[in-house]
Amino acid sequence: MELIVEATGTAAWGDRRMRCALGRGGIVRDKTEGDGATPAGLWPMRAVLFRPDREAAPKTRLAVSAIAPGDGWCNDPADADYNRRVALPHPARCERLWRDDALYDLIAVLGYNDAPVRKGAGSAIFLHLARPGYAATLGCVALAREDLLFVLAAARPGDSVRAIG
Repeated sequence: MELIVEATGTAAWGDRRMRCALGRGGIVRDKTEGDGATPAGLWPMRAVLFRPDREAAPKTRLAVSAIAPGDGWCNDPADADYNRRVALPHPARCERLWRDDALYDLIAVLGYNDAPVRKGAGSAIFLHLARPGYAATLGCVALAREDLLFVLAAARPGDSVRAIG
């Protein structure tokens, strides 16, 4: 099954339509690191991460693991760990997964630029929790908690997010 994401800020999972937040740069076909855009295309849901002090492990058929305060995601195209989960501190530029806000309390890791990794083509593209008012992301797709839990509960290995620009 696919979560269909449109540039209008709407997403559909089967018959359920929902609001979503996208990158401030919209949906683009030629994503680059730091452009703030959501990449167009079909991206498999690889795994689910959750913050155990704030969320219970979600019900899903996808692989699930907890994050810890020392978890990060490398977004430095010059580093060998680019677009990979890493332990912090890390010598290269990384994004912290354990955040003060709730955005990464629940994350579906998407298979964007990971097989193979292309340096500078974008990193850390997730399906995660939306900010109040659905403020723009840095390139991810974000849903309300209720909607994200609904999608994850129905998701199976092989299911994807399709961003249509």
